[in-house]
Amino acid sequence: MTIRDLSAGVSPAGGMTRRLFVVGAAAFVAGCSSARFQRTPSLFGDDVTYSGMYGPISSEPFPIPAVNLSQINPQFYRRRVSVPGNIPNKPGTLVIDPGARHLYLVQEDNSAIRYGIGVGREGFGWSGVASVGSKQEWPKWFPPKEMVARDPKAAPYANGMAGGLQNPLGARALYLYQGKKDTLFRIHGTNEPWSIGKAVSSGCIRMLNQDVIDLYARVPIGTQVTVLPTAGSPLAAVSDDDARG
Repeated sequence: MTIRDLSAGVSPAGGMTRRLFVVGAAAFVAGCSSARFQRTPSLFGDDVTYSGMYGPISSEPFPIPAVNLSQINPQFYRRRVSVPGNIPNKPGTLVIDPGARHLYLVQEDNSAIRYGIGVGREGFGWSGVASVGSKQEWPKWFPPKEMVARDPKAAPYANGMAGGLQNPLGARALYLYQGKKDTLFRIHGTNEPWSIGKAVSSGCIRMLNQDVIDLYARVPIGTQVTVLPTAGSPLAAVSDDDARG
């Protein structure tokens, strides 16, 4: 099924503002390059809004730099699409398709806001139904003891790493629960934007900081989250003994 691109420039308030369009257009004209992924194949020819959407954010406690769009395939840019036929379409829910590297926030009109994501390496994947049990801005990161033992880079932060641009959880984190039990899995930002579209994390769902800030503003606590299994490869079950980061 062909996914119909309904609106490339979406905002938490809905719609693309004139300011976003003008700023994005100016940035595109001034900074256009011949990089492979600089332009996006929109069905409506709306190429210029992404420079504004993924531009720098100076209003945060830690100013966020612009995304280097040449590092990311345009299929992982944020956009509004028709809900694909292979995913649940209950409005207000999140659906994560690890195989396609996409996260969907389903809307009332059988459309969805689709975000590109990075997913867990083989052996760290997971699937099932959970809900957003907690949300944090610029969260503190606590590597689990198993990660501290296997990863020398995590060892200095055994007692936690404060929020900031170097923090692997990025600008926002949504914590997934099953009932009252923390699954230890997160949807969070990343300080490695090049990893979007790839399977490199230790199991959590990572997003561009600009995208996770957008999603955070739209999603209340209690939102249902469905993570689809990867076709042909059953995913590991959630375990208290193997927290993800």
